[in-house]
Amino acid sequence: MNTISIDFQKFIDWDNSPFILFSAQGKILYLNNAAEILFGYVSKKELYDLALSYAPQSFGYKTTTLTLNYDSFSFYAITVGYEDEEYISIRFYNAPRTKSATPIERDKLVTTDINLLLEANIALFKTKNNNALQLLTDPDIPAFKIDQNRFSKLLRKTLDAFRSSDSIHITLKLLVGEHVIISGQKKPIVQLSVSANGRYNDSDEEIKTLATQSHITALLKERTIKLEIPLIQD
Repeated sequence: MNTISIDFQKFIDWDNSPFILFSAQGKILYLNNAAEILFGYVSKKELYDLALSYAPQSFGYKTTTLTLNYDSFSFYAITVGYEDEEYISIRFYNAPRTKSATPIERDKLVTTDINLLLEANIALFKTKNNNALQLLTDPDIPAFKIDQNRFSKLLRKTLDAFRSSDSIHITLKLLVGEHVIISGQKKPIVQLSVSANGRYNDSDEEIKTLATQSHITALLKERTIKLEIPLIQD
């Protein structure tokens, strides 16, 4: 069989599945673009320890089905492999995002400056609460289409979950390199993150419902609520 010398690195770089090559001492020797984003949410040591835990007993590779969640990243399996004692690799398989059963009601979508809509709802929150609040937004996020009424209700419920927190931190940013499929098309993701030293969870189910109805992914944790909003412009 004829062999052709091909540099496969670019193909790995373009892969949406994170891939990392470690040395035997846990040093990162190579990682693709997806893995670089993943390291914003999980430590090098944790992933190196994961690779060691699921490595095959002898040279070769082993694929293990399991559920892993790191912030907005969800994986259903990993492959760990090594050919000698010097290197070990780990590849993650992205879990498919859950599709909302609710069709997009395009007649209700209005082109919106999300920064202005967020500031308006924060101002409303401040009329009833005097919590210290820090806001960091990206003014370069373009206007996009959203159901303003439903999203404002979602914002109010989200902010209200932090009504007794000493200090609230809010960030709004575009998630670089990430997307969601809406009506068969890739859409960028805008992430709104609200965090504090604690929060109420009495409205969690309502927050999840409102988010699902708007094709927004809600990530609810003990001290944080993150909303991943599809950037729809057409």
